[in-house]
This record gives sequence, C-alpha cells and structure tokens, in this order.
Amino acid sequence: MIAVIEVILFSYLAGCILFNLVLSVAGRLQRKRTMPPPEAGLYARVAILIPAYKEDSIILSTVESYARLNYPAGMYEVVVIADSLQPDTLTQLNRAGATVIPVSFEKSTKAKSLNAAFSQLPDDAYDLALICDADNMLSPDFLLKVNGAFQNGEYAIQTQRVAKNLNTPFAVLDAANEIIANHLYRKGANALGLSSSVIGSGMAFHYPLIKGIMQEIEAIGGFDKVLQLMVVSKGHAIYYLEDARVFDEKVEQPEAFENQRRRWLSSQLVYLRQYWKKGWQQLFQGNVDYFNLAVCQNLLMPRLLLLASVTVITVFYILLHHYLLLPAVWWVALWVCNCISLLLPVPVLFFRKYLFSALLGMPRAIFIMVSLLFRLKGANNRFIHTKHTKTGIDNPLLDVVSK
Repeated sequence: MIAVIEVILFSYLAGCILFNLVLSVAGRLQRKRTMPPPEAGLYARVAILIPAYKEDSIILSTVESYARLNYPAGMYEVVVIADSLQPDTLTQLNRAGATVIPVSFEKSTKAKSLNAAFSQLPDDAYDLALICDADNMLSPDFLLKVNGAFQNGEYAIQTQRVAKNLNTPFAVLDAANEIIANHLYRKGANALGLSSSVIGSGMAFHYPLIKGIMQEIEAIGGFDKVLQLMVVSKGHAIYYLEDARVFDEKVEQPEAFENQRRRWLSSQLVYLRQYWKKGWQQLFQGNVDYFNLAVCQNLLMPRLLLLASVTVITVFYILLHHYLLLPAVWWVALWVCNCISLLLPVPVLFFRKYLFSALLGMPRAIFIMVSLLFRLKGANNRFIHTKHTKTGIDNPLLDVVSK
C-alpha cells in the first residue's frame, strides 16, 4: 500500500514539475515575435473598462494616469464602473474626463460590473475593450502596442502584468510569482502554440467578442478562468503581448496574501471539477488548447506548495531511503528540475536585489498556503476584495519610478 502511494505521489508531482519545466524552457528559447507596424493612422477605438469596488483612495490617480497615454485622445475612453464609490469620488472622476457608470449589487463581482457597463455602452462605438483593475497603471506606449497586435489580427490579448511595488517581503514574493507565471503560462504556452492564460486585468478583446462572452458568465471568483475557456472555444487563440506592460499593486502583508490565495485556490479546484469532463472531451476532439486551460493548468499544484512539498519529500527520502520503494536520487532529480523551471524565468537583477527579501517571506507564505488547503469551503461563492493604496510605480527591476 505504501509503495502504491509513493508511485502515485511521485507521478503527480513529476507531472506538475515536468509540465512547468517544458513551458519554462520553451519560453526561454522563444524568439520575440516582431509584428509589422499597423497602417499609418489606423487606430482601434478602445474602451478601457475599470471595475472599481470601494477603491476611492486610488481610482482617481489611475484615471488621471491614463490621460497621459501615448494614443490619440479621441480614440480611447476611460470607463469606471463605480461600485460603492463615494459621491465626491464620482464627481472628481467626471471632472477628470472618465465615463462613470454607478452600479450596486447585493453580491458584487467583476463579471456583474462588466456586464452592467456593456449593457449601457453603445455597441458600435468601440473596436477593443481593455479590462483593467482599479490599481493598474499602463506604460505610456501600452495602447499603441495593443493596437498593433489587434491590427495584425489578434482578437484576444493578454499583456504583461508586472509589479507596481516591491516594498515588503510579500510584495517581492508576489512579484516573483507574477514573473514566473508570465514566463510559463503565457510566454511559454505561446511558444508551444498554445493560448496564453489570462490574469483578470490587462486583457484586451475585440469588443463584440468580449461583450457576447461576458453575457454568459456569472462567476463570482476566478471569472477569468471561465473567460479564457469561452474565448478558445469560439476559435480564438489568446496572444501574450509581452511588450505591453500593465503595472499591478502587489500584496504587502500576510493577511492580503492569504485572502488573495484563498480565492485563487478555491477557484482552481472549483473549475477543475466543473470543466474536467469537457476538457477531456475537447482533447479527444483535437482541441489541445482547451484541454490545457481547463484541465492541465487547474490540475497543477501551486508553485509555492510544489516547491515546499518536493523539498520536504526529498529530504525525507534521503534520510529514510532504505525503508522506501523509490530511489532517493529520483526525488533529488525532481527537485533539481523544479528549481530549474522556477529559476529560468527570473532575471538576474532580482537575485541581486531581492533574494534575501523573498527568502524572508517564504516560510510564512508556505505556512499560509498549507493552512488554506483546509479552509477553502465557500471561498468561491463570495467576493473577497483586496484593498489597494499605491498611486505610483516603484519597480527598480524595470527601472521605473513614477510618483
């Protein structure tokens, strides 16, 4: 019986690690795709949709930052979907030139806010919908990059989300997690001919496509997991636009980290169960893209838990290998492969500046992740809000400072 458990455990963890390793290597080997510039004067009409739930402290600065984008002013509109914002905030947003759509729900979700906006905005006024969070700031040439991809035939685009702040150990860990996820599940996936996964913000879609899809989505947590499946099921690949950067506030404290990860873990398990059967059906019909997003990525153990699990088990086997079936060297090899998959995406500058800070926060983060496995019930059925406070960018990794 113990031998069977050993084999099952090794097979699952090896599958997760080898999956990540293949994506990591593919992302490293991929040559940057250079798109031809769009025809001169050809600009998509863009609606920047910002669901904002109780984000009075930050939403105005976000809207004001979008006024500085390098894109024709008449070709994009900032739309704030104001859920539970203060009256004074609404007044200031109107003065800043944003289109404000007040909403109120018994149970707030990003999907409900977006659908409320789509129901009120004119269908023929936009070519693209860009979905951002209330804390997101964009690089000056962001819309130009997105426009170039759209004019070259990309109807579903995930841009590169990067850290807005690196000021605490948990913010550093969160930033490292984003760097690795971007490399594996977006850049690496595209390198293998698969769709990029989406992140929930910094996403641009052909306007009629996303409006139609959103009308079918009622998810509370992890709506982006449903969204990406519906995009690929309609025959559209999701393109990862690495050159377009959206700056996102990273969680600073353990409590925020816990709330965020609880929501993510819960939605992963919920959608694995929900789309397990259909994912396999799609695979047998030749739709590898759908299977990857519905089954493979939801079946993966979170990387922090994966690192902790393989490390502990490897040490255990080294000490007690005489009493166990599998050779300890197998686990050592697996641990090395896991480290390679995680280290390849991370820039050298990160190790020089932030390695100690990341290591400092890792034990607490691992403890939180393990404890969450026993406290996931109901997390996907309620809206868990992460409060944001950063109105500027401070990311030395990208040499970007904006106050």
